[in-house]
Amino acid sequence: MRPRDAYAEPYRIKMVEPVRQISPEARRLAVERAGYNLFNLSSDDVYIDLLTDSGTAAMSDAQWSALMRGDEAYAGSRSFARLRRVVADITGYEHVAPAHQGRGAEHVLMMTLVRPGQRVPGNMHFDTTTGHIVLRGAEPVNLLRKQGYEVKSEEAFKGDVDLKALRTELEENAAAGRTPFVLMTVTCNSNGGQPVSMANIRQASELAHAYGVPFIFDCARYAENAYFIKMREPGYSQKSIKEIASEMFSYGDGCVMSAKKDGLANMGGFVAFRDEALYHRALEWVIPFEGFATYGGLSGRDMEALAVGLEEALDEAYLEERIGQVAYLADLLVDAGVPIITPAGGHGVYVDAAAFLPHIPQKEFTAQALAVELYLEAGVRGVELGMCAFGTTDPNSGEPIGPALELVRLAVPRRVYTDRHMAFVARAFEGLAARRDSIRGFRLTYEAPVLRHFTARFERI
Repeated sequence: MRPRDAYAEPYRIKMVEPVRQISPEARRLAVERAGYNLFNLSSDDVYIDLLTDSGTAAMSDAQWSALMRGDEAYAGSRSFARLRRVVADITGYEHVAPAHQGRGAEHVLMMTLVRPGQRVPGNMHFDTTTGHIVLRGAEPVNLLRKQGYEVKSEEAFKGDVDLKALRTELEENAAAGRTPFVLMTVTCNSNGGQPVSMANIRQASELAHAYGVPFIFDCARYAENAYFIKMREPGYSQKSIKEIASEMFSYGDGCVMSAKKDGLANMGGFVAFRDEALYHRALEWVIPFEGFATYGGLSGRDMEALAVGLEEALDEAYLEERIGQVAYLADLLVDAGVPIITPAGGHGVYVDAAAFLPHIPQKEFTAQALAVELYLEAGVRGVELGMCAFGTTDPNSGEPIGPALELVRLAVPRRVYTDRHMAFVARAFEGLAARRDSIRGFRLTYEAPVLRHFTARFERI
């Protein structure tokens, strides 16, 4: 990747949205009303919003133009035909079923393939994936390589699955019908947006197929993963992003996508398969829960914008700028002494909350405490990916069990913020560092049984 100051953004800004910084006292009142859950904040009370990169991209002039082509036919929409052609061209999967967003597509996939008592192995499942597997009465199995749990390293592909562990999992469960599919998430969100190597994808696919198990991609950030392969994996530097993506998908049997990420759209998702029979099984869940087969919860306008966005995300200049901005924020934080996952991933910077606030035990929601204080300090909204998002409870003792990583994710929206915004975020952490010893943890006052972090409420300890 070239130095940050060696090039400029590959776009010009044609429209702006005003933002405002409310006072520290107003932020304190806002977060108290929100039950110290940043999901509950009004976006009007947020200065820089790094909660998620999902659905927050700035669409291009070509996407806005495409909106006018939207065919709002209930059945047989030409907008769907265009979307299907683009998806098939990139992935090789001809049978495409749209959904209103990624979790709608996940619901369709899980209802189609997963039965109670099964185990779904993958490199590292994200929160909604985990929730959908659990709701089916099945068990999510994370088989990330041990290097993927190391916070500070220079490992190029920390999203790789542990192939030995995957083989053991398949040996023990596949023949008995307990493995519906292997899921490969690219990039791997839960440990920092870390990429998966082509070699690992190919070998994991071969293992799955050797045991007669489908190999499915969670490809929300497929283009970013392809860019990392081009930059880091021998033999790919001269290949285009599209060529790399096509090879990657060639090892799979289908995919599920939240297209609000590398689709550069504000809404949308899909499932896609090689096998037509599997596609028709999926439609049994698309039609009653999402919509007809040719719109699946999306307007024609949405599908047109998504079709354009999927192709724009393959542009190397865009990817260099997008991933470069994330790396720039990471460098600023490292220079400020903030502990983060290194190397930086594709869509955000992940702060090691446990290292930043070592005096707060994980059971007191260390990452939540850091995320709240970042908002109070500067109006910056990140998201907790730690005890609240991924914690469980020991069924015997009732004691909380924390995940291996206690993180605050700063997800950078695509084509939205400038480098000055990133510099502001880094300065906010400098202010936090000066008073970190006074920061206190939280206890839960409300939690839902599944995906509790979206609606949980807290109080100070």
